[in-house]
Amino acid sequence: MSKFDDKYMRMAAIWATNSYCKRRQVGALIVKDRMIISDGYNGTPSGFENICEDENGVTKPYVLHAEANAISKVAKSGNSSEGSTLYVTASPCMECAKLIIQAGIRRVVYRDEYRLTDGIDLLRRAGIEVEKID
Repeated sequence: MSKFDDKYMRMAAIWATNSYCKRRQVGALIVKDRMIISDGYNGTPSGFENICEDENGVTKPYVLHAEANAISKVAKSGNSSEGSTLYVTASPCMECAKLIIQAGIRRVVYRDEYRLTDGIDLLRRAGIEVEKID
């Protein structure tokens, strides 16, 4: 664990508060060479209403996860996430794990355990360093 892990995780937690989602707010930062190259939080795609849940409190199927937002944002920026570290406040799901692998992210640091561990299992299988911190 680097001395910056805790600080970046706290920043990701602050970033999560930008989310309009009621059920869970998640924040993510992509850091490379001690520079934040991207950030994201869970929410609807650009141009959509900022309401994540339907009238029954169920998350809408088109809500983007924080990791997906951060990865797509870095793709738009012209930066490369190859060899970077992703800090995310909740452990990645299977869909986000696939994006993390394809984006060349080498390390994932997360805080909260999600009930399904298939995303974390896939990351480890891909040789990505995964670390849970409190």
